[in-house]
Amino acid sequence: MLDTPGSRKHAVILAGGRGTRLRPYTTTIPKPLVPIGENHSILEIVMRQLASEGFTGATLAIGHLGQLVRAYVGDGSQWGLSVDYATEEKPLGTIGPILQLLEHLPENFLIMNGDVLTDLPFGRMLDEHVRSESCLTIATYQREVKIDFGVLSINNSRVEEFTEKPTIHYSVSMGVYAVAREVLERYPPGEPFGFDDLVLDLLDRGLPPQSHAFDGYWLDIGRPDDYDRANAEFDSIKEKLLHE
Repeated sequence: MLDTPGSRKHAVILAGGRGTRLRPYTTTIPKPLVPIGENHSILEIVMRQLASEGFTGATLAIGHLGQLVRAYVGDGSQWGLSVDYATEEKPLGTIGPILQLLEHLPENFLIMNGDVLTDLPFGRMLDEHVRSESCLTIATYQREVKIDFGVLSINNSRVEEFTEKPTIHYSVSMGVYAVAREVLERYPPGEPFGFDDLVLDLLDRGLPPQSHAFDGYWLDIGRPDDYDRANAEFDSIKEKLLHE
């Protein structure tokens, strides 16, 4: 029986990375457990958001310092969720850990990095993915880069175009995806397989993913500067993130 919007909602949270870019904060604490504000971790915020969005279960893909994640989250009942775990014995990339779990997952489910701070409505995104019948839906965010130089377009040593200090706009992946289980069944489990590998293969096969554009709050906490920013902004965004 195919999933319909509003049916059982499940998320796979990728919480197995070493968080090397966030050192020294992650020397003894896994990145999803670093504190945000005075009383919360990133992972607690994510779990509370999933529960408020109608999710009933989550699978945590753990590796580095995974025992600390298990001790903190437990069975998920403190947030009204049913939580289980998948342990990576070796790094498998973004999608690799999920390939070993497919028989336990629903027809459509959410995948997200364990270090994303956002007020993206996860339940609505998954429902829209199901309605679209897409094989993969990627949450996307608009970024801009201001170039502080005059940019030249050159062909055969001749300047054909000049733009003074342009601003480049582009869409980036937020680290949150909705996927149809069947699209992953063709890939062998147990081998490293990244999100980039999946997207490029789908494009080669003429199966373009769907974009779920979002313009609210989003911060990928990958570097110390990002972490410091999250803590500096937390009081002003706490209500938005936790619906308090």
